Amino acid sequence: MTGLLRYARTEDVTLSQNKAHAFAAHNALVHYPSGAIYSFIPKNACSTLRYSMAIANNCIAGPEDWTWIHLNNGTFSASLPDLVRAPFSFTVLRCPHARLASVFLDKIVDKTPELWQLYRLTRDGFDPDALTFRDFITLLDEEDLLKVNIHWRPQEDFLVYERYSHVFALERFREAVPILQDEIGFTVQDARALTGHGTDRVEMIREGSFADTPISELAQMKRGGSLPAHAQLYDEALARQVAALYAGDLTLYAAHLDAQLLSFPDLLPT
Repeated sequence: MTGLLRYARTEDVTLSQNKAHAFAAHNALVHYPSGAIYSFIPKNACSTLRYSMAIANNCIAGPEDWTWIHLNNGTFSASLPDLVRAPFSFTVLRCPHARLASVFLDKIVDKTPELWQLYRLTRDGFDPDALTFRDFITLLDEEDLLKVNIHWRPQEDFLVYERYSHVFALERFREAVPILQDEIGFTVQDARALTGHGTDRVEMIREGSFADTPISELAQMKRGGSLPAHAQLYDEALARQVAALYAGDLTLYAAHLDAQLLSFPDLLPT
């Protein structure tokens, strides 16, 4: 059976008014054939898993329908009985440093709505073409914008249970595929070729520092088929700043998975 509900007892209100629980429950999806719960976290293979879930729940037929998932994040959200009765639960965690770098190189460099949300919330307070990774982190930190968007919101906020049947590392995601098939009959369908979110189509640059490279230059590099590796966006100061911002996520990762898979395992909170 699944574990204790993580946020149910954290507020002295009726459960329907508990915002932390409601957020986590909204992002807990039901695999109807088995009753299993998947807590989805953006940037953690979530497109692949939501696509797989939509196929398993008989809502889409295949690749020709894949964009359906973007309009249906809440379609399979779990009810309280679903959460309590679930025979199996799983989620995927990712190194917080790598996840934030991935968000930046995907959403911010491509100037998707996430960038313009930041722009509005800072009252047009920066030049969109000149924004750097260091600037982005400073905005999240100093402007108190850490929770305004699900793509960089801390991973711990998405977990509806204290304990899961399985917690998988994105860094070793292929290990999840046979386990999910054997445990609940859930077939993982790789959606990276459909979404274009993977980095397997670009050359990853693993030398040099890109912390202060404006997104106009990074976008040009991306069009040319290359991008900095996630670690190349960090210097020591930025790595420590992000470790402080996402201390809860670092602790969470190390509690369930091999801490040596983190980008900066020496920055784990003590």
